[in-house]
Amino acid sequence: MYTPRHFSISDQQELLQFIQDNAFGQLISSHNDRPEATHLPFLLSQDGERLLCHLARQNPQLDSIDEQQVLIIFNGPHAYISPRWYHSPGVPTWNYQSVHVYGIARTFSDEDRLISVVNQLSEKYEAGAENPWQPEYSAKMLRAIVGVEVEIKEIQGQYKLSQNRPAKDRQRVMQALQAEGEIAIAEAIEQWSKS
Repeated sequence: MYTPRHFSISDQQELLQFIQDNAFGQLISSHNDRPEATHLPFLLSQDGERLLCHLARQNPQLDSIDEQQVLIIFNGPHAYISPRWYHSPGVPTWNYQSVHVYGIARTFSDEDRLISVVNQLSEKYEAGAENPWQPEYSAKMLRAIVGVEVEIKEIQGQYKLSQNRPAKDRQRVMQALQAEGEIAIAEAIEQWSKS
């Protein structure tokens, strides 16, 4: 990913936390000499060295993904930034947070591993519900999916949050975004303005 110096995020713990907080990503691989992508939730292993997910067995991406280098993209909040919000001259742009993970994909069909992945995903996204749904899967349902484990080789992060603008401009950008209801990206700009 092209990352100008002032937008680059290299702190490993920050990048892993971003993945945890924004775990719905795009799994991109090569299939029949063209890029193929699937949008799905991921689990980050406790040691931060692997990502886990599952695909429908009928997904053609499974035909060639095993042992292939893949790209997974995780996005956070984003919004259009108008130059009318600046005190000093500028151009239209977009603020965003994005993390790219490169790694080697390996598929698995072991029922116990699949149950573990599906249960962990359910627990994560059912957490906080008044009456959380309890996973219960038949062998037939599990045969309809294939697990994918991605061994992480490289993580790249970019938070483009007006860091290249003067403090007065960043303040005006945050105020304009809040007025437009873009609270998450405004909060991200505020957080990283203090860094």
